[in-house]
Amino acid sequence: MTRIYILLFSILLITACTDIKNGANRTVIAKAGDKYLYADELPKMANNNISEADSISIIRNFIDRWIKKELILSRAELNLTDEYISEMNQKLEETRSSLMIYQYQQQMMVQRMDTTVEMIEIENYYNDNIQSFNLIHPLVKAIFIKIPIEAPNIDRAKLWYKSNSQEDLQNLESYCYQFADKYDDFDEKWIDVSYLLRVLPDDIENISRFLRNNTHYETSDSLYHYFINIRDFRLTGAIAPIEYVSDDIKNIILNNRKIEFLQNLENGIYNEALRENQFKIY
Repeated sequence: MTRIYILLFSILLITACTDIKNGANRTVIAKAGDKYLYADELPKMANNNISEADSISIIRNFIDRWIKKELILSRAELNLTDEYISEMNQKLEETRSSLMIYQYQQQMMVQRMDTTVEMIEIENYYNDNIQSFNLIHPLVKAIFIKIPIEAPNIDRAKLWYKSNSQEDLQNLESYCYQFADKYDDFDEKWIDVSYLLRVLPDDIENISRFLRNNTHYETSDSLYHYFINIRDFRLTGAIAPIEYVSDDIKNIILNNRKIEFLQNLENGIYNEALRENQFKIY
C-alpha cells in the first residue's frame, strides 16, 4: 500500500500545477461504488516545509476519509425512504437558494448601499425617539485609580486625583504609570457604574445615594488604595447621553437602511421582470 500512495503522491505532484476540468482527461485516484475521486480533487501541497512522508500521510488520510464517506452515503441512499430523500432534497434546494440570494444581497449592499451615517442623522433619530433611551442602569464619567499600599507619595496622588488642573492631571498620570496597579480615565466616556463597583472592596448598597453624595471617593484594603473622581453621572431612568447611545443609533439607522435597500432591490428586480415579460401567473 505504501508504494501505491507514493505513486499517488507522484501523480499529485504532476497534476497539482494543472487545473484539469475535462473529465475525460482527469486522473482517477479511487473509486467507491459508482463515485470517483480524481487527482485534481486531492489536497494541494502548497507548504514547502511539509516532508514527503507527511504529504503521503495527508493524501492517504484524505483518500481513506473520502472512501468511508462515499460508502456510508451510498448505504444511506439505499436504506432511506424515497419520501425522506425527497424531503431532504427539497430542504437542500431551499438552503442553496437562500445562500445564493443572501450572497447576492450582500454583494449588492457592498457595491451600492450607502453606509455613511452623519452625526446629524444620529442626532435627529435621538431627538425623535428620545423616550426610547431611558437608562436601565446608572452611568458615570470617572477616573479610577488602584495603587498598592506601599507606593510612595500617596498624599500627592490624593491631591492630584481631585484636581481639575491640567498640570495636576498630568502629574497624576505620570505617577500612576509608575506606581498604580490600575489607572482608568476612560477618555471622558460614559461607563456603566457597575464596573467601578466590581473593582471596589466596599459593598455599595444604594448606588443612587452613592453617586449623589460622592464627587470623590477613597477607600482601601490590606493591599491597595482606591480612588474615584466622579465627574458626572446619570441615574437609572434618566435619558441616556447621546454619546453613550450613538453607536447603537448608528446600527439602527444602518439596519433600517439595509431593510429599505433590500426591499427596493427585490421590487426593482420584480418590476424589471414584469416589464420584460419574464414571468407569468397561470
